[in-house]
Amino acid sequence: MRDESVAYLESLIATPSPSGFEGAIAKLYRDYVGAFADEVSTDVMGNVTAVANPQASRRIMYAGHMDEIGFIVHYIDEDGFLFFNSIGGTDVATEIGQRVWVHGNERVLGVVGRKAIQTFRLSDSTQTPTLKDLWIDIGATSREEAEAVVRLGSPVTLEAGFTRLLGDRAVARAFDNKAGLFIGSEVVRRLQEEGGLHADVGVYVLGTVQEEIGSRGAQTAAFNLAPHSALAVDMGVAMAYPLAKPEDQGRFDLGRGPGILQGPNTNSVVLDMLKDAADRENIPYQLQAYGDKSPTDARLLQTNRGGVATGLLSVPLRYMHTPSEILCLNDVDATIDLVCAFCRSVLPETDFTPW
Repeated sequence: MRDESVAYLESLIATPSPSGFEGAIAKLYRDYVGAFADEVSTDVMGNVTAVANPQASRRIMYAGHMDEIGFIVHYIDEDGFLFFNSIGGTDVATEIGQRVWVHGNERVLGVVGRKAIQTFRLSDSTQTPTLKDLWIDIGATSREEAEAVVRLGSPVTLEAGFTRLLGDRAVARAFDNKAGLFIGSEVVRRLQEEGGLHADVGVYVLGTVQEEIGSRGAQTAAFNLAPHSALAVDMGVAMAYPLAKPEDQGRFDLGRGPGILQGPNTNSVVLDMLKDAADRENIPYQLQAYGDKSPTDARLLQTNRGGVATGLLSVPLRYMHTPSEILCLNDVDATIDLVCAFCRSVLPETDFTPW
């Protein structure tokens, strides 16, 4: 992976983007892809679209959501403690004691607090805490002092940046799905620099908003675009760690390439084209099977208008929706390769009718 690309990925991680507050990362994405795309636009929901071959009659949509899970301040007490609720799904047990950024009138560092373990009753130690048991301490001593820097409605993100681990592995908050946005950014760059896309096939690479609270951005963007086929690229739960049971949901490992989903939420022609492209280009991949609707943007892409031929690629991720998500950078590279190979294999006459 290019040094410039790694630096861009780090900047994506560093940029806060809870659902509904994606403005800063949208600007970062626009600035990066603007050097490579034929067109870049932002819609009323906040989705950002970078296009290769906007004049083409055949349209492929790529969805990598820009938003991350986070929190929002809903009450400030008289002593200056902040009470909050979640934006998206989170494991409360992993938030206790974490440092956070509160994005108010200015960015303020805080700590997620809970009553001390020394004060626990027996029932406290056997019950999972809820957000109602927690608060954020920014060091204020009064409501007035807190309100000078924080307001009701201020979003909150975890203070957990990008760090390299051994080998090609890295840890950060919000790889879900800043890695998917990064992959889309690199697809735009490589299609422009390397070519190979049919002149009458347009690729629309979207940074979508509000996936973590219901894929609202992907739904509205797909309606506007009316693509013929679509790829959602998101993170998948890696099952290679102690006590994991692959029989629960299948084997899915770091370092073996992206997952290609097969099941009712994906189009069989797209599935075969993804596998063929991977085999032809010697790109590693893992097959996944899921019998229900996907909890990703693919769910609503598939049922847009009269139906869209949809595929889903998943980058293996450990410890999803925690402050310390781990992925393999080689898996990210392989996903970029596969998306580019798929886009180049689509022709104006490609028929996505499954049978």
